[in-house]
Amino acid sequence: MDVLTAAAFAGTALLLVGGFAVVTRRLLDLRFGIVRTLMAGGLVALALGPLMKAFSGAVDIHDQGVTPLWFLLLGLVCALLAGMVFLVVAEALVPPGSLPGPLEIVRGLRRRVSRSRRYLRITRILVRHGLGPYLRGRDPDLGAPSSRAGLARSLREALDDAGVTFVKLGQILSTRADLLPEEFVEELRLLQDRAARAPWAEIEPVLTAELGGPVEETFARFDREPLAAASIAQVYRARLRTGEEVVVKVRRPGITAVVEQDLDIVDRLARTLERRTRWGRAFGVGDLARGFAVALREELDFRIETANMAAVAAASAGEPVRVPTPYPALSGRRVLVMERLEGVPLGSAAPERGEELARTLFETLLRQVMLHGVFHADPHPGNLMLLDDGRLALLDFGSVGRLDASLRGALQRLLGALDRGDPLGVGDALLEVVPRPDEIDERELERELGRFMARHLAGGAVPDARMFGELFRIVFAHGLSVPPEVAAVFRALATVEGTLVKIAPGFDIVAEARAFSTRHLAEQTDPGRVRQALTAEMLDLLPMLRRLPRRVERIVGAAENGRFGLNVRLFADERDRRHVTGLLHQVLVTVLSATTGLMAALLLGAGPGPRVTPDVGLHQLIAYNLLVISAILALRVLVVVFRRDR
Repeated sequence: MDVLTAAAFAGTALLLVGGFAVVTRRLLDLRFGIVRTLMAGGLVALALGPLMKAFSGAVDIHDQGVTPLWFLLLGLVCALLAGMVFLVVAEALVPPGSLPGPLEIVRGLRRRVSRSRRYLRITRILVRHGLGPYLRGRDPDLGAPSSRAGLARSLREALDDAGVTFVKLGQILSTRADLLPEEFVEELRLLQDRAARAPWAEIEPVLTAELGGPVEETFARFDREPLAAASIAQVYRARLRTGEEVVVKVRRPGITAVVEQDLDIVDRLARTLERRTRWGRAFGVGDLARGFAVALREELDFRIETANMAAVAAASAGEPVRVPTPYPALSGRRVLVMERLEGVPLGSAAPERGEELARTLFETLLRQVMLHGVFHADPHPGNLMLLDDGRLALLDFGSVGRLDASLRGALQRLLGALDRGDPLGVGDALLEVVPRPDEIDERELERELGRFMARHLAGGAVPDARMFGELFRIVFAHGLSVPPEVAAVFRALATVEGTLVKIAPGFDIVAEARAFSTRHLAEQTDPGRVRQALTAEMLDLLPMLRRLPRRVERIVGAAENGRFGLNVRLFADERDRRHVTGLLHQVLVTVLSATTGLMAALLLGAGPGPRVTPDVGLHQLIAYNLLVISAILALRVLVVVFRRDR
């Protein structure tokens, strides 16, 4: 019986807490988390007893009128008010989502311990290489070339020791000549994506899971020894049952967990550097870290690379380069099967063909960027091959850039204005490429661009791809931000410039760009193309031109007869109506809260009035109820303000 009594009592208490929680949340007209709602209901249940006892002591329990009921109702509302105050204070001090839930704490404890160990290891590596003071807020000494070179060497060694994610980060930074000094770019280019080979016993389960069966069911032959081993994947040679020679790229098992852990550390380090250091804020390390995380996560998903290969192949149709054909039916998130191309690395090409190959590679990249809008964003020598038939081949499509038609047109105008030496045109095109801020000194920007072109593009100057780094330093100095897709273009140009220097020393990248621009402009101004473009435009405009005379006639006729007018619908958009309605609701609730509070104060100052009980007058009783109503309305306003600020 005691057990049944305890169960009944627990059930009743739970129902009361749940009911109080629902009423409290409903009075505030917002949804709250289950945990804090139940806590508010528990607080109401705890406060209800003392409040009822206090209010019942102020009345005669033998009174048969409505006075005792009135006081008990006031006590109940005050208890509910306590729960509402708790919810509002919790909303202000501990917003939803700022603290993990109990299940998240339990699940994340092991992950936090593992991350902390990795974080300490990375910190020890940075301190061992002399980078500890820069984590604590010290600005790097970039004045003397020797200081820059020493710091760049320490950074490269630390990234190399830290593992796969940080090596990839260094490789990305080595292509950002627009952000880093030359010494850092050159040093970080020495980072190599190398790793010990994973045994076949670890790779085979990945293949079996992705292929849906044993390797022998899909391939007639599969070499167990990898052709190459990188930090993210290993590459194997195989033959399909239909006879085609293929290459199979397999993601290393367990690499995703390592990368995610390291990306979390990179994000935390970036936020720390932005918060504590001036140079971190100046370089925008937070945005760099977020962009790097997106790119690396895409590189881990081979389905994205499969789609990238198809897109680049379509953009390179008719070009003198090859893109291996993927096999989507055999590929997945962790496995990529593609056509095997026979050849040698581009760096092994005969020197006498260096100029020809460099011109082919550079023109292909320009056509991909400027004409098709889909381009290989990482054309370093390891991703290029000279085939046995003499053609070039592009490999590794984990990083592919895309540009829409408007950005391509703006870039074309930018390069054309650079070629003409027109600072005004360069400034106008630049403000089309990058997001335009609210305030910018266009005259000063034009003068700096003029000095830039006089230094890099005047007669006798030796232009190279590094001039884009200085161009974008001018961009950052004027508070302009470079979109990621545009940064990918100049990263690809900087990378291909290093490749061209290796295979064809002395290759004039700017002269070739000018020649490409001239040829492209000639193609665009060909009479046949111009006639075709005009015909297409006229066909688009023809329906509107046919309707235009009738519309003009109706407007003129209405004006002559005095019936011309404009009909403007205010708040035609449902979102505008909801926004205005919400504002009016908040204003109305605020006015009602202030009014009831003021009325309560006036009643309390006017004296007790007729006695309801020996100690409480009618004016006081009404004033206390008005105060409770005023408090409830004020809490509704406050909780919405706290939630809207976030």
